[in-house]
Amino acid sequence: MKVTIGQINTTNGDIDGNVDKIIAAIEKAKSQGSDLIVFPEITTHGYTSQDWFQDPDIIDHALDPLERILPATKGIAAVVGVIRRNFDNDGRRIYNSAAVISDGELLGFADKTLLPEYDVFDDPRWFEPYNGAHRHLYEIAGKQVGVVVCEDFWNDKTFWKDRLYDKDPADEVIDMGAELVVSINASPYNKGKIKLRADMVAHRAKANKVPIVFVNLVGGNDGIVFDGASLIADEEGDIILQAAAFEEFVETVELDCRKPDSRGITGGEVAAIHDALVLGIRDYAAKNGFKHAVLGLSGGIDSTLVAALAAEAMGPENLLCVMMPSPYSSEGSIKDSEELIRNLGCDSRIEPISDAFETLVDQLNLKTPTRGGESLAAENIQSRLRGVILMAISNSEGRLLLSTGNKSELAVGYCTLYGDTNGGLAVLGDVLKTEVWQVARYINQRNADIPVRKSGEIIPTRIIDKLPSAELAPNQFDQDSLPPYEIMDPILQLYFESKSSPAEIIAAGHDPERVYWILNKVEHPANEFKRQQLPPTLIISKNAIGIGRRRPITHKYRRQNRER
Repeated sequence: MKVTIGQINTTNGDIDGNVDKIIAAIEKAKSQGSDLIVFPEITTHGYTSQDWFQDPDIIDHALDPLERILPATKGIAAVVGVIRRNFDNDGRRIYNSAAVISDGELLGFADKTLLPEYDVFDDPRWFEPYNGAHRHLYEIAGKQVGVVVCEDFWNDKTFWKDRLYDKDPADEVIDMGAELVVSINASPYNKGKIKLRADMVAHRAKANKVPIVFVNLVGGNDGIVFDGASLIADEEGDIILQAAAFEEFVETVELDCRKPDSRGITGGEVAAIHDALVLGIRDYAAKNGFKHAVLGLSGGIDSTLVAALAAEAMGPENLLCVMMPSPYSSEGSIKDSEELIRNLGCDSRIEPISDAFETLVDQLNLKTPTRGGESLAAENIQSRLRGVILMAISNSEGRLLLSTGNKSELAVGYCTLYGDTNGGLAVLGDVLKTEVWQVARYINQRNADIPVRKSGEIIPTRIIDKLPSAELAPNQFDQDSLPPYEIMDPILQLYFESKSSPAEIIAAGHDPERVYWILNKVEHPANEFKRQQLPPTLIISKNAIGIGRRRPITHKYRRQNRER
């Protein structure tokens, strides 16, 4: 039996465009002699369509896409992620389903049973769970095929130490005699997840002696980035087809080939973070109709990295970097920015803010900034003037404004509301400062490995190595206000990604006073107020700021170190 991975990049609400991609992939699978092609979850409408799933017009016409898809499947079988109406009087109005099709005929549906409600997921808000007593197997190319939807595959009691549900729909279809298990998914990227999925699929295939086709969505949708990395495992648990990550992939394999896929997913986690950010920028811009982007280039590592990523995602000819020196900008920052611009080959301009800054300081009778931070208002005016300039360029030239703040700063409120937080997309909002440096070094190393390049240094080493500074006051450095990032970031990572308690973070070897200081900074209402006004943020981790982590602004909770 030949099976095709139909890993395609869908757009929320672009039903005709999504169906065009489905049909094109079906035709390619036919040309490869495939018996079955499998697509991701809710391929027709877009998995992250959110409350559009409650729209009466969407519900009434949920299965209209099948009118075009069914005729295209003459001579092949397909599993397509769809939504379908729930005609019962009770419950949510639609099911999240897999349509099982063979030779132009709809064989039936496999409805999603386990509806996730954690991190970025909110399935119970829109979908009715399948509560039927029996699952169904579908005969395709002489095999009994069991079909499950995303979370229904992710509850293997022999793989997971902690399980969220009693049921295991995938186990149920295996017990019924499935000779092949098909799992359609919209599983977002976060660090470590590509390997986790591969281990999970290989484990179940080997343990149950059944081949598994695991197809995942690819593409950026708002801040959520789907990496694809679909795979097929044979009954021995060997991966016999591994789809490329972060790109569309439509390829076919013979289930009985007994040849492990030698390609696999190459590169480490830093490379995956880089690829996720590039795809996130590219898709957010393209799917929202932006051909050009703009950002403020300060000479610091954050804006430098965003410029490098944006140049790769959208093309350097479509990127404008704006330098906006103030009285406290160092000469080195301007020179470093100019070198980066030459390396990238993007457009640039200089828009000084010194005169406007001095006028406002005089007009408002503010103290001149000093290193001690006695005039925070005057410091922030500089950032807000830059935000005004960038927004004006964005409005007048139709450019997507890319925000450049990193997660470490945003977590503890080391940012200026309506200043450096302005933008249409927060590129590094889920990237810790130490990870920013790692990705920057990766870009230089990757470039050095390309023989046609004369130099491996896209990002000037001076920018990577310099002490971080907002340059809003004389001789100002981040370490004057914050712990060193090498100390702060591991604490933030445990807090956000692992949801560790203060006691657990301290047990991992971190200073108690510092842990409580950082967590109370993160949780302070003023900083939550800032974060809730951030642009959409590209997500690369679990429980990310924003949609993955929901907190009130108004609260009185403060953490106390009771062991002092």
